[in-house]
Amino acid sequence: MLTELTYESTARKLATDQGVLRYHEAGEGPPLLLLHGSGPGVTGWRNFRGNLAVLAERFRCLILEFPGFGVSDSTGEHPMVGAQAAVIRFLDGLGLQQVDVIGNSMGGIVGAQVAMAHPDRVRRLVTIGGVGRNLFSPGPGEGIKLLMDFTEEPTRERLVQWLDSMVYDRSLVTEELIEERWALATEPATLAGARRMYGKAAFAAGAAAAAASDAPPYWAMLHKIKAKTLITWGRDDRVSPVDMAILPMRSIPDVEVHIFPDCGHWVMIEQKAAWESVVLAFLTRKDER
Repeated sequence: MLTELTYESTARKLATDQGVLRYHEAGEGPPLLLLHGSGPGVTGWRNFRGNLAVLAERFRCLILEFPGFGVSDSTGEHPMVGAQAAVIRFLDGLGLQQVDVIGNSMGGIVGAQVAMAHPDRVRRLVTIGGVGRNLFSPGPGEGIKLLMDFTEEPTRERLVQWLDSMVYDRSLVTEELIEERWALATEPATLAGARRMYGKAAFAAGAAAAAASDAPPYWAMLHKIKAKTLITWGRDDRVSPVDMAILPMRSIPDVEVHIFPDCGHWVMIEQKAAWESVVLAFLTRKDER
């Protein structure tokens, strides 16, 4: 097993016409793009570092850091708005025509958007929570509301409350994790990016714009995805409740769903071994037709 995969040994950067995209690379084989979620102090490395050694045994893993989260250069756009273009810029910059994609939460939405807009670029898609819309549970979910509270008034206590909402097993919220997240989340540029996404005024403005728009929301277009898709979800997710999976499960043509017990929003962390097993089986399965 690959064990010597440190932040420094895997860190890379790619110069583009809209600034530097930073990423982590490990392993050899078919290219696998990993896209992180949102939230205070998030990075792709923090989302996927625990899975990298296992995935890199079979794939050339590329963990992209989205602009607007304090690692890659910001483009000044709303982080969600600029993410899809950043993925295409990244793939073009590395000369990659087609990849498999794993996306956590926001990263899953971005992966789905790329798969819809550029069907030839995504062979298989794996999502971790987040994709779809609330059908029975209230929205936004508890974790999103706590995220908004932190963004409005970033205190350590509110960060801990939000981190607690991300997991089923609260022992995963260690002092090391809290301090790591706090340092980046309170960095001025990172906090400004978070407020563009999760500030209460920005959230309300986005909802109003969506309500007034004639363009369909992304979840209404999931039937356009051509890639074989695996939806993974934590049964006890308090950020994006599991009923959100119903719409994509019905809409995406070639899709399967795996729901993990005793698991919150961070499936790849809380159910690490089980999630890795399911994902590797899906990504390495021979096409049956």
